[in-house]
Amino acid sequence: MERKISHVLIANRGVPAVRIMDTCRDRRIKTTAVYSTADRLAYHVRLADQAVCVGEAPPLESYLNMENIIKAALQVGADAIHPGWGFLAENADFAEMVQDAGLVWIGPSPEVIRAMGDKVEAKKYARRANVPSIPGIDNVSSIEDIKKWIEEEKVDFPIMLKAAKGGGGKGMVKVESEEELPIAFNQAKSEAMKAFGDDTLLAEKYISHSRHIEVQVIADTHGKVIHLYERECTLQRRNQKIIEEAPSPTLDDDLREEICFTAVRLMREIGYTSAGTVEFIFDTNTNKFYFLEVNTRLQVEHGITELITGLDIVGLMLDVAEGKKLPVKQSEVKVNRWALEARLNAEDPFNFNPSFGTITRLQLPQGPAVRISQGVYEGADIPPYYDSLIMLIMTAGQTREAAIMTMDRALGRDLRVEGIKTIAPLLLAIIRHPSFRAGKFSTTFIEEHMNELVSMFKEKSTEDEVLKIAKFVARVSALGPQPWM
Repeated sequence: MERKISHVLIANRGVPAVRIMDTCRDRRIKTTAVYSTADRLAYHVRLADQAVCVGEAPPLESYLNMENIIKAALQVGADAIHPGWGFLAENADFAEMVQDAGLVWIGPSPEVIRAMGDKVEAKKYARRANVPSIPGIDNVSSIEDIKKWIEEEKVDFPIMLKAAKGGGGKGMVKVESEEELPIAFNQAKSEAMKAFGDDTLLAEKYISHSRHIEVQVIADTHGKVIHLYERECTLQRRNQKIIEEAPSPTLDDDLREEICFTAVRLMREIGYTSAGTVEFIFDTNTNKFYFLEVNTRLQVEHGITELITGLDIVGLMLDVAEGKKLPVKQSEVKVNRWALEARLNAEDPFNFNPSFGTITRLQLPQGPAVRISQGVYEGADIPPYYDSLIMLIMTAGQTREAAIMTMDRALGRDLRVEGIKTIAPLLLAIIRHPSFRAGKFSTTFIEEHMNELVSMFKEKSTEDEVLKIAKFVARVSALGPQPWM
């Protein structure tokens, strides 16, 4: 059944909220932003057609306050709620509450969100769809369970402990030896309970020198499921992605077709609708890939898939939510260029400590083949309560090298952020590293090369510029007019 969406409340802030507003504006759909008291002057609040305060600064009192957000949607007369990514985006209870309130949930069904949020349940679907998964053991209740599995399956260390209800790199602990098991086990259970309210763990074989490949899928309510090809998300720090690219430099055409259609097969088995991503670990030693998880939401890095395919994924989510058939066939999805995305976080590039304060100067990269998805403006305050992501910088090119060259210009020459620290120097060092340019890296690239990357930092500041001017004035004063003057 088709229905018209004319007013969307966006249950998010910053970069994701602004991104969703862009598509809504293109479609002449009214938008309502929600904000906390700390975000009353935030960029997403300024851009929305209207905004409603939903609580105090701490997320539990505002952006995670389900009752207040739904109350706000009903108050302003919204038809639908889009959750973006993070916060309540993969909360099945919230999705149900939205639907029970008579509003349209722009995303997959609550049942699918709940099933895929449980890694053990997700693995069962993968097995039914004949999708290979990483060798491991589910529902770990004790250290003895892990030791028994290691002995019976002849598993070598390292292994990985993961929160069964986890995601986003939380509740994941790498274990290098049997001696480390007790501490790692308690750490993983503690992190899982704090982050997800459930300390159920699973243990998996750790695949060294692996690559992280994910496939973007979109499905409508009429049984049509297609893929929009893959992204490489291997460059990570503390299991958090930092630079992504599409397509993947790891895969040849045969592997690409196999992994993409494997993702489609799994999503059909699940009964998926809307936009979603199937994540895989790729073992470069064996050229085999293993199912990791399904992300039941819009991904941070969806923009590079849009750049290489020309499709609007947020727009497709709106189509599905309205009950329409997907407007594109699988045979019509073509990849015609390469794209990179760098996540600009407000963090110290040396130690990754969060950086708070006011942005005193902001100069954005411009020019051909550059796409900026920003969540801040010059003069904006960066509060200490939320995710440190302030901007996504994307570049495209006919080839991978061309996209890298454009990213080099965007980060190294055009971008200026003052008043807070960002990881821009680290991002620039990574894309200039010979191994990255050659496409030779793994999920441990940053930790293995951190000292080398730090040595490549070239930080500029207002003080540097002032010093240059002072030296110039002193030189002219001491030596008189120069020949070129």
